[in-house]
Amino acid sequence: MAGIRKQQGALTGGEGSGLSAGGGKALLVAGVLVIALNLRPSMAAVGPVAGMIREAMGLSSSVVGLLTTLPLIAFGTVSMATPLFTRRYGMAATMAGAMALLAAGIGMRSAPGPWALMGGTLVLGIGIALANVLMPSLVKAQFPRRYGLMTSLYSSMMSVGASVAAGISVPLAATALGWRGSLATWALLALVALVLWLPQLARLRGRGEGRDFGEVMRHLGRSRLAWNVALYMGLQSVTFYVFLAWLPDMVQARGASAAYAGWMLSLSQITGAVGSLLIPLWAGRIPDQRIIVRVVVALELLALAGLTFPAFGPVAPWVFLLGLTLGGAFSLSLFLIGARAADAATATELSGMVQSVGYLVAATGPFLAGGLYDLGGRWMPVFGLLAAIALVKLRTGTGAGRAGLVSPH
Repeated sequence: MAGIRKQQGALTGGEGSGLSAGGGKALLVAGVLVIALNLRPSMAAVGPVAGMIREAMGLSSSVVGLLTTLPLIAFGTVSMATPLFTRRYGMAATMAGAMALLAAGIGMRSAPGPWALMGGTLVLGIGIALANVLMPSLVKAQFPRRYGLMTSLYSSMMSVGASVAAGISVPLAATALGWRGSLATWALLALVALVLWLPQLARLRGRGEGRDFGEVMRHLGRSRLAWNVALYMGLQSVTFYVFLAWLPDMVQARGASAAYAGWMLSLSQITGAVGSLLIPLWAGRIPDQRIIVRVVVALELLALAGLTFPAFGPVAPWVFLLGLTLGGAFSLSLFLIGARAADAATATELSGMVQSVGYLVAATGPFLAGGLYDLGGRWMPVFGLLAAIALVKLRTGTGAGRAGLVSPH
């Protein structure tokens, strides 16, 4: 499978390469941030209306969990093939195609019938997967001296998008739009991103060439550091996507309304944006990020304990803390892709491996959590599973956080 060894032309230059000064760079930054804004809403909007979908279509909790699991499967499989598209079409065109697929998938998902629901979910997952892999290498190539700052900005925009989607999903569904229309609205944001990105087709015209994917994986598969980054990404994503899919149901199990539960998911994403903004800035100031991993895992375990046992108080403070830690862990995993890569080409290869392995691991989360709940009708076993995952994440994260580089050869 073809992989990227390098990006030619505009893509290999430093900051400002291939771009007119001022306006061109501002347009690129705006394009990156609006694309990032699109990478979570289509998924975050599902959790608050999951009960409506389940009742309207007669689905089990496990099957509804597939609405979060299917995109993750797409993330894991398409990540491996992303270099094929960038080699043939270039990074800018592949990113434009990703936004087009996202808009099409959202529209298809909102059509009547379970097959449209699942098929559209898979298509939008493919679009997000392409953008997920391209983003770290694009930022590494175009903003090498501001990598930490740009990672903070685009990862926090992902959390902002998820927060807004989670917060307004139920209110939109309560209008004449219904839950289908509520989910469909996010196609408009994807189209805005596509239009805003179109000027980059002329500005970023480089294409990838070089090693095939098998060779890349044989090389990276021998790197313990690469595996630690991949598993850290996967394990933090398991926890994130379990809560993205099921936090509203968890909150409703405490007697809250669907609207309040949706706002709790929104709160977790708002504080996630704060964590996503702060952690890469901290990480960029130090060569060794193990202390950050330890702090984030400790706070996550505290938040899980608070959510598990009602005696520890109201749910909102624990959701606040959970969102902060999950947002921080996610942005740290993205930061580590670029920080552990010697150059933009290696970052692309490492991003493909990390997101492929990571999201295939993460895909088990929402489905498994839904299955555990179906077995006993209680969320406590799910919280126990997530606590165990946090301990494993501590080990892989400290390995990924240790200063070092993945060899480019």
